[in-house]
Amino acid sequence: MCTAPETGRLEVATLFRRYGEAYRERHQPSGGQARAMRAIEACRTEAMGGHVQACDRCGALTLRYHSCRDRHCPKCQTLAKERWVEARRGELLAARHDHVVFTLPHALNPLIQGNPRRLYGLLLAAAADTLLAFGRDPHWIGGEIGVTLVLHTWGQNLGQHVHVHGLVTAGGLAPDGSRWLPAKKRFLFPVRALARVFRGKYLELLARAHRRGELVFGGSTAGLADRRAFTRFVAALRRAAWVVYAKPPLAGPEQVVAYLGRYTHRVAIANDRLVALEDDHVSFRWRDYRDGARRKVMRLEAVEFIRRFLLHVLPHGFVRIRHYGLFANRQRRARLARCRELLAQPEPEARPEEGAAAMMRRLTGRDILACPRCGEGRLRVVIVLSPRRWAPQRATGPP
Repeated sequence: MCTAPETGRLEVATLFRRYGEAYRERHQPSGGQARAMRAIEACRTEAMGGHVQACDRCGALTLRYHSCRDRHCPKCQTLAKERWVEARRGELLAARHDHVVFTLPHALNPLIQGNPRRLYGLLLAAAADTLLAFGRDPHWIGGEIGVTLVLHTWGQNLGQHVHVHGLVTAGGLAPDGSRWLPAKKRFLFPVRALARVFRGKYLELLARAHRRGELVFGGSTAGLADRRAFTRFVAALRRAAWVVYAKPPLAGPEQVVAYLGRYTHRVAIANDRLVALEDDHVSFRWRDYRDGARRKVMRLEAVEFIRRFLLHVLPHGFVRIRHYGLFANRQRRARLARCRELLAQPEPEARPEEGAAAMMRRLTGRDILACPRCGEGRLRVVIVLSPRRWAPQRATGPP
């Protein structure tokens, strides 16, 4: 059995290793949360295995442990994000794209906690149906648009703030495939109208799920199992204003690629937002959008920080990035080829698959195979280390 090494830099993994057991004593993590905790705790430690590299010039040895590759781990998203973005680059159209955000009311949060897979799925379906319906309306475009949706479940303070970011083509393919139909307005669709239609579609899907017995109730939501109580709950949601807003349009493919990189593989909080760990409390930077987007520092008990972080662990196998319309898997290749033809856009060039070392060099300018001691030799793997059993231990004293 081995223990995880600590680095001088404060990371989410540091908090999990030091306070994970205290969290487990107070709370009962779900299966998915427990898996994410184990992965983040073990990431880049002996528990993951690793390899020893030797410099072919000076003989210096370098030890590197493997990453967990869990999609919730702040340290494991860079390469996954870049590979995903690179795969999408060939599908981008040389047209304006708009960024639209659909948000669920916080009154739904308790129900979401008991039914994350179902209610996240309804959110993606309702947002997609709303956008596609507006795109097919001749008043706006009159054709099939392309939509990519990315689910986010957090706010800046790690609270539950469930929303989807939508990347939408500002134009679409005519029903007969004869023309590219550009959007008729500077902003793609009116957000108030989008919000009303989105609200109606989501609540219709929610009511249907209740009728079919697809929802689980417990705790503060136990009373909603009753049909009449649930009807009153939905009626109150229908009276509330739902939030949909549009960000400034993205002019072309390069801006779209930058957008995809920012949003697709983001986790609840990045390590560089952590400020300090003192007296079993963690401080982190956040932006308060209710106060003019001012930058602030929040201080939470470490166990409460872990609880908030784990609110955003997705159900196992849940797909949080989905494509619709022109980008949907069925007929995507043929439709996009036709759109490029109409937009006088050349077919994308096939690029060879890029290894991790080459990608890191392109992204950061750092050559991870260069010897850190002499700077001239190349590192070669000489020993492969098998994963070792690791159990978290309660840490004491300063981090």
